[in-house]
Amino acid sequence: MKKNIIITGAAGNLGKACVEKFIKEGYSVIATVSPGKKLAFVAESGVDIIEVDLADENKTEFAINKLISKYKIIDAGLFLVGGFAVGGIKETDGNQLKKLYALNFETAYYAVRPIFLHMLSQAHAGRLVLVGARPALEAHSGKDLLAYSLSKSLLFKLAEYLNAEGAEKNIVTSVVVPGVIDTPQNRQAIPEANFSDWVTPEAIAEAMYFLVSSDGNQLRDPVLKVYGNA
Repeated sequence: MKKNIIITGAAGNLGKACVEKFIKEGYSVIATVSPGKKLAFVAESGVDIIEVDLADENKTEFAINKLISKYKIIDAGLFLVGGFAVGGIKETDGNQLKKLYALNFETAYYAVRPIFLHMLSQAHAGRLVLVGARPALEAHSGKDLLAYSLSKSLLFKLAEYLNAEGAEKNIVTSVVVPGVIDTPQNRQAIPEANFSDWVTPEAIAEAMYFLVSSDGNQLRDPVLKVYGNA
C-alpha cells in the first residue's frame, strides 16, 4: 500500500527535488502550489496537485481537510514554503517582520495544524518536516537577516511543541536546516561564490526522505543540518 505525503511549496526548486524523490520511492504525492502556479517540471503519475494560498488560514484548512477526507491516511508532510529578505535591525520595521512572519511561519503553521490534528486521530504514526535556516541558529550570521532569522526561529520552537504533544502517538516533527541551496536564483545572486560548496536540492530531499522513512524511526526531536561544504 502506497504511503501518502503532502508537500507544500512544490513548485520551487526544493519542491521539485522532493516531489521527484518521493515519487521514486513509491509515495503518493500531494503537491500544493500557489494559485496560478504550475509545477515547473513534468511529474510522473502519482502526483495530486492542489492550488491553495497557504497564507490564508481558512482556505488552507479547508483544502487540507478535503485532502484528508480523500486519502484517509497522511503518513508525512514536508512544509517547504518560505521566503528571504536582507536587513538588520535598522532596516527591519514592523511591516518587514509581519511579511516574513507570514511567509515563513504562518504558511507552515496553517498547513501543519490540520495535518497534525489528523495524525493524532489516525492509527498510523506520522512524520512532519519543517525547513529551518542557519541564520536562525547562528546569531552572528542572522543579525543582518533579522526578519528572516526571527521568523525561521519560530519553526524550531513549533517542532518542539509538536514533538511534546505527538510523542505518545509516535508523531515526529523534524527541522531540516539547509545551507545555501544551489539554485539558479542563488547562482545569479552570488555569481562569485564557489557553487560546489553549496548544498543541492536533491541532497536536501534525500535528508528529508531519511527523516520520514523507516531508517529514521528511532529519531526524536531531530534537527538535521544540511550545509554542504559551506
